[in-house]
Amino acid sequence: MRSVTCNLCGGDDWFVRYAATDQTDRRPEVSAFRCTHAGYGSHAQIVQCHICGHVYANPRWEEGELLDAYSSVEDDRYVLERAGRERTFAKHLKKLEKYTGAGKGRHLLDVGAYIGVFVEVAQSFGWKAIGVEPSHWAVEIAKSRQIPVIEGTLSARELEGEYFEVITLWDVIEHLDNPSAELGKIYTMLKPGGILAVHTMDINSLTAKVMGSRWPWLMDMHIHYFGRRTLVKMLEKNGFEVVWIGAQSRYLSLGYIASRIAGISQPVGRFLTWLIGKLGAAEATIPLNFGDLMTAFARRSS
Repeated sequence: MRSVTCNLCGGDDWFVRYAATDQTDRRPEVSAFRCTHAGYGSHAQIVQCHICGHVYANPRWEEGELLDAYSSVEDDRYVLERAGRERTFAKHLKKLEKYTGAGKGRHLLDVGAYIGVFVEVAQSFGWKAIGVEPSHWAVEIAKSRQIPVIEGTLSARELEGEYFEVITLWDVIEHLDNPSAELGKIYTMLKPGGILAVHTMDINSLTAKVMGSRWPWLMDMHIHYFGRRTLVKMLEKNGFEVVWIGAQSRYLSLGYIASRIAGISQPVGRFLTWLIGKLGAAEATIPLNFGDLMTAFARRSS
């Protein structure tokens, strides 16, 4: 474990917002880094910067350890949730195109593409879309569907000299060791006037405030917790102008929702899983919006 300074303002003046629930300094199991992991309530110490208000895990694991975990992770449950994710991404892309215009063969990069669901959706909308993803397992799943996803990070050799009209970070920025540096890279990869989409949790949402330490997004794999104000500041710091920010719903299957509830209360989760199975409704998807997931669209300023 290592102590870090605030990634937004560089300060080292913080207070503990949520004490660590695991008092050891061991890195969690690789399974804790799955997108569908239900390890709610297990997390390192989470602090808030006195200077700028940014919330982050501190101390935390080395950047190399985090990258190793994401490179090794496998997540079969994510594959089963493809239908809901396709509907979610289609809805998000329609909103995004109000600011970017239609794809029409223009270039889009999805960072942290996982198995390539958003890349495939964007292609169906006419974008010349590709993804980049550290998980070897996820990239192989994408390749099996002929979805162009590069294995690696923004530093991948295949991305050198490439420029894009749109770059997206769906549920990614909260996992990055140094989001400011990654946003700086993205700025150089966007064409002037290009748009960046960032989707993440909102720790200052009403839901997060009401639930406090029981807020389910407090997890080992999340190391940065933005509110709307701090996300805007982080984007502006790296040369972006935010053109829209707001909460967005997503589609989840009833079976998946039951499994998430089980991460909070096993008895309730087991009952709902049984009931939904009895009704044959496990694959049915519904839109959910608790106001604690936000999206920002930001334009490269020059």
